Amino acid sequence: MKMRKRNNVQIYGNGTTPIIFAHGFGCDQHIWEYVIPGFFDTYQVILFDYAGSGNSSAGSYSEERYSSVDGYARDVIGIMEEMSLTDAIFVGHSFSGMVGLKIALERPELLRSNIMLGASPRFLNEDGYQGGLEEEDLEKLLQLMDSDYRKWAKYMAELFLEEIDAPKMKEELEEMLADQSPEVTRSFAEVAFTLDMREELKGNTVPSLLLQSKEDSLVPPEAGEYLREHLPYSESVMLDAKGHAPHLSHPQEVTALIMDYIEQKLWKSS
Repeated sequence: MKMRKRNNVQIYGNGTTPIIFAHGFGCDQHIWEYVIPGFFDTYQVILFDYAGSGNSSAGSYSEERYSSVDGYARDVIGIMEEMSLTDAIFVGHSFSGMVGLKIALERPELLRSNIMLGASPRFLNEDGYQGGLEEEDLEKLLQLMDSDYRKWAKYMAELFLEEIDAPKMKEELEEMLADQSPEVTRSFAEVAFTLDMREELKGNTVPSLLLQSKEDSLVPPEAGEYLREHLPYSESVMLDAKGHAPHLSHPQEVTALIMDYIEQKLWKSS
């Protein structure tokens, strides 16, 4: 099956420079709906759903292939090869920031830049490293998914949109989370929250922009700072937003910062 059909690839915009928006754990491509219109005039905007998420083809997910970040990166590389894309801008939320890093390490010619939104190389705390979650926190999260998936979706929607008075937006995000396959999402959670790419950061050669909310329960400032300090060719910007989904709560700020980076820094450095 063609990757474009398998991963529900959607293409928008009037430009020729490809910009790929990759959703994070538990979501699908609709998470970007408030950001992407700002890029329609000058870019080729590409959205997709990871296997097992959104409207990806039934049966596309296998636990073996997606037992690590590698399987997800292979899918994006497959989409790019099928579409003959190179020198693309990759925008990845949360876990997808590390998918972009994996692509940058293995196929740097495919990317012009890797823009990470709320990304972390390691979500779990360790001695000397603050990732944001204790092992017990992750265990409770997985147990909640097993016992009451709908309650988990509501909890995550609140976590993603911390202190934002937007009940309709939270309800829509809750529905998105609840619509995903519980089995796939649980496996995805284990992969996303137990990954550790700290040692791989030093091999990066692709210019990167790191965007992080000023308050994020899943990616604390310490994790964002670690990423900035250890990822070569990167620069970081702290958003005024709170929560783990600033592309929902503060789409204009996210859009403006990405556009400014691309047009004022990325192209001028070519």
